[in-house]
Amino acid sequence: MQVSIETTSGLERRLTVNLPAEVVDKEVDKRLQQAAKTVRINGFRKGKVPLKVVRQRYGAGVRQEVLGEVMSRSFYEAVQQEQVKPAGQPSIEAKQTEPGENLEYVATFEVYPEVELADLAELSVERPVAEVTDKDVDNMIDVLRKQQSGWKDTKRKAQKGDRVTIDFVGKKDGEEFEGGKAEDHQLVLGSGQMIPGFEDGILGMKPGEEKDIEVTFPEDYQAEELRGAEVTFTIKVKSSEKPELPELDEEFFKAYGVEEGGEEKFREEVRNNMERELKNAAQNKVKTQVMDQLFEKHQVELPAALVAGEVQTLRGQMVQQFGGQIKPEDAARMLPDTMFEEQAKRRVVLGLVVGEIVKQNELQVDASRVKAKVEELASTYQQPEEVVEYYFSNRELLSGVESVVLEDQVVDFVLDKAKVEEVKSSYDDVIKPQQQG
Repeated sequence: MQVSIETTSGLERRLTVNLPAEVVDKEVDKRLQQAAKTVRINGFRKGKVPLKVVRQRYGAGVRQEVLGEVMSRSFYEAVQQEQVKPAGQPSIEAKQTEPGENLEYVATFEVYPEVELADLAELSVERPVAEVTDKDVDNMIDVLRKQQSGWKDTKRKAQKGDRVTIDFVGKKDGEEFEGGKAEDHQLVLGSGQMIPGFEDGILGMKPGEEKDIEVTFPEDYQAEELRGAEVTFTIKVKSSEKPELPELDEEFFKAYGVEEGGEEKFREEVRNNMERELKNAAQNKVKTQVMDQLFEKHQVELPAALVAGEVQTLRGQMVQQFGGQIKPEDAARMLPDTMFEEQAKRRVVLGLVVGEIVKQNELQVDASRVKAKVEELASTYQQPEEVVEYYFSNRELLSGVESVVLEDQVVDFVLDKAKVEEVKSSYDDVIKPQQQG
């Protein structure tokens, strides 16, 4: 096998491969001889079809099949010989495929870029430090009670948090407009469900009251004809209900999986969950800072094939989120590449940089951390032992955990080199979702 390789541009390579004619011709003859023993052709008994007839009937198809297999196999042998690492599938163009002639083809492909790691000591990270206080636990229990709250009729003036049932009619320049009218509409005041000013206008109203309020539609409202429009809504409150929080009793505790131990055990469970969430949130904030800075400090030429692959992955994830509302054949049209390109490029850069850190520093997955991560994931289930067993019996699931653990090990490695400042914080501040840049 003769191989030559040239750089066409950037990461693109052109590989020319020349193989002796016999490599293809012998395999074609072998398959045709095998076929002659089994094929059925009118006028001949099974196994008695002359090779010449089999070649006339099936020769071209068998040759194409063999050519495809030989080119694919020899391509990967050639790149190993030349010590290049293809990124994505090659584009193969056959140059010479005639019987009796040497096989020659050209494969065009991209290679993985060389990644030169930045000085990790230049990274600067803030590590939030917080603890779960008794007040934090009280606040969380209040949230849980509100989630389980019921509603009780009230005749008092409507307050924020009350649920009202209303009829309303909206008019613009004295005329009703589309979508501006409803009957028996339920609305929790303060939920932000309606346009600004609408819910505020109902505060203080009692069941049976009716009044007009003046509001202005936002400039970015979805209905173009109503953007920035000043309108009048006539609103009638038909009923009003105030939230009724459940008591901290056995029934309430059971709703959250605490069967015995009363309030003390319930508070302990709440605190344990909050501490787990706090730990994960703090780690994620640190990890995000590390990944942001690794991305910023590495200028890497990206193989288009890898970016395209990530775009496909991200698009597939979004299609799944829509729960079958988007048909696979419509996905590329409804969710074009441009929606995902920036995120895809970031993921490719970070994948290459993280991979290079692993390679240069010979990092290996820590089995004890994998076990601990699986146990942590399983701890939120009622039968954690079964979940742990399931993870360790499912190679694909376990591989996903190993990838996460290895990435966490890379973060720890970077933190050992970087400047890390501990910043005193609160539970709420650490848990709060990070602002997207």
